[in-house]
Amino acid sequence: MDLKLLPLVVLLVLATHAPLTNAKPISLVERCWCRSTLNTVPQRSIRELKFLHTPNCPFQVIAKLKNNREVCINPETKWLQQYLKNAINKVKKSRRRNNKKP
Repeated sequence: MDLKLLPLVVLLVLATHAPLTNAKPISLVERCWCRSTLNTVPQRSIRELKFLHTPNCPFQVIAKLKNNREVCINPETKWLQQYLKNAINKVKKSRRRNNKKP
């Protein structure tokens, strides 16, 4: 065997028999938008709310503020929980009204 070919063969054998890691691929690790959340955001400064539910990530709430900054809000915040409850009730009521119309 040619001596120049020997290191290449050794590298290929090592590469194919290298142990696999349990680490997640980068695409799954970087999928979560919110790495940290805020508990206090003035409601008057919020222009828009986005709700994200992505695989491998907890429920995420992103608020776009009037100064165009985006921040992540803790979904367990009391005012946000009440907001979600009211929004769900509003949707349920409108569905009931639409189902009753002939």
